[in-house]
Amino acid sequence: MVTMDEKEVAQLVFRGIVGCMTNPILRSLSPLALLLASCGSMISAKGADPADAGIAITDVATFDEPWAMTFLPGTNMALITEKKGKLKLWTQGTDKTVDVSGTPTVDYGGQGGFGDVVASPDFAQSGMVYLSWAEAGENDTRGAVVARAKLVLGDAPRLEGLSVIWRQFPKVTGRGHYSHRIAFSPDRKYLFISSGERQKFTPAQDLSANLGKVIRLLPDGTPAPGNPFESKGGVSAQIWSYGHRNLLGLAFSPDGRLWDIEHGPAGGDEINHVEPAKNYGWPLVSDGDHYDGKPIPRNKTRPDLAQPAISWNPVIAPGDMIFYTGSAFPQWQGQALIAALGAGGIVRVKIDGEKATELERIDLGNRIREIEQAPDGTLYVLEDGEGAKLRHVMPKG
Repeated sequence: MVTMDEKEVAQLVFRGIVGCMTNPILRSLSPLALLLASCGSMISAKGADPADAGIAITDVATFDEPWAMTFLPGTNMALITEKKGKLKLWTQGTDKTVDVSGTPTVDYGGQGGFGDVVASPDFAQSGMVYLSWAEAGENDTRGAVVARAKLVLGDAPRLEGLSVIWRQFPKVTGRGHYSHRIAFSPDRKYLFISSGERQKFTPAQDLSANLGKVIRLLPDGTPAPGNPFESKGGVSAQIWSYGHRNLLGLAFSPDGRLWDIEHGPAGGDEINHVEPAKNYGWPLVSDGDHYDGKPIPRNKTRPDLAQPAISWNPVIAPGDMIFYTGSAFPQWQGQALIAALGAGGIVRVKIDGEKATELERIDLGNRIREIEQAPDGTLYVLEDGEGAKLRHVMPKG
């Protein structure tokens, strides 16, 4: 069962309806017919059957509201976070999972809870992992944090020395748009974090707050030298780019460029090439509109702002994004693979320079929260919600 609060349900309905309004045929429908049409597009633009897309799928294990997954270099194991606060250690090739102890207390609710997990680039030597979660503050406020700890494997796996190295500032009310995805640069020198604007809109344009930003740090959490606003000091020194909304994917393409995938409001999900000091426009512009139907100026009306490589109407509601570099699907090499909540499967996208083109949707029949490439080049996806399945995606035949 997928659990969503009332606000999230309302947002999904609005995103489906308003996104469909870009279609001239749907604009001519009655309100009731439009609602029915939009409900059909909640799993939008039904994709190809897995067999027709040349893939086979095996269900592996089941989790309770999983959010993120990372394979541990040099092992046959992976870590998986569950929103309510558990960290699971899973052994590849089995349905065996073990709870990892030493995890933090998370602020669970809405979009908040345990978030991302990423192995340190030097994991084979250090055993360090990086994690994010929603942390409670004073007066009903909360914000995302990122921490690192040493993972001790064995019969009773545990985290040792868990230490918070970054926090969203300021903490605010509400339980949405944490983002808190983590990515290391290919040269292993820098830690990037996606920091959502927490559904507060204006902080995305405020350089004295780190909400609505992409953050660049050293692995110990200190601001990276050479960041574009380091002369301002404070949290401004952390900022790499700004004007972001809710960034649920953050990944480097094989050519070393950083990309994000963001949820738009009612319409306008987008992929961006993330570059230093650039303003990505939220909430000044979007290719979607507000949930109450109030229009937002389109991206193209502000050529002085960074433009998305692609945007979607109706939305695909992305959960995560990777760039495929394996050999199991050679025809997919270099492409972005998106775990799609709204589109209910995998969306394949080709990047060409500063532009992106959707190539294919593969229908997996459920909301997909996470996608990861295994060491052997096959893929694993995590469904969203309670009783969510971990599914192994392999070439057919």
